[in-house]
Amino acid sequence: MMMIMPKVKHNARATAKEASHQRIVSVAARAIRRSGYDGTGVADIMKEAGLTHGAFYAHFASREAMLAEAAIRACAESAAAVSGVVASVPTEQALKSMLRAYLAPEHVENVESGCPLAALGSETRRQAPEVRRATTLHVKAMVDLVARQSPEWGTPAAHQRALLTIAAMVGTLVLARVVDERSLSASLCEAALKYLGPA
Repeated sequence: MMMIMPKVKHNARATAKEASHQRIVSVAARAIRRSGYDGTGVADIMKEAGLTHGAFYAHFASREAMLAEAAIRACAESAAAVSGVVASVPTEQALKSMLRAYLAPEHVENVESGCPLAALGSETRRQAPEVRRATTLHVKAMVDLVARQSPEWGTPAAHQRALLTIAAMVGTLVLARVVDERSLSASLCEAALKYLGPA
């Protein structure tokens, strides 16, 4: 009996620590999209997560380690959202629905939970290899997801079109977010939807 009690306490502590860790990563994933990698500080993340600054090193070896996990989380959340759109419609409507969701006004406005490629693209080159690797894997997964919606799936043409589609989607979202005129932002998205959608 005495051997069980410490194990239960240890498991409860480990569970609480894991929950805190996941909370930090979730907060950081939103923060990097909102404020960029350079604008995301450890003290602010820990405060927003409801933890002390001193507790940070019980979870991460460095700020870069936290940013890498945050990048992985942001990419995973984005991929899950796009995959959810694709899964919710018939195959022939998947690409069109994906494009509409990605270039919707709500996604343009919601930087904090939106596409990390559009929010962080220009900064990513200067980040740690783990952050760049997470981003590269996300780009490849998104290209693959778009290519799989093509009737030519499995051919070089489908892959090439998917590369172009992803580049145009992300570029359009970046421009739609940076301009200070709503009408221009909407026009950018509408033009992309017109030319990127399936024939």
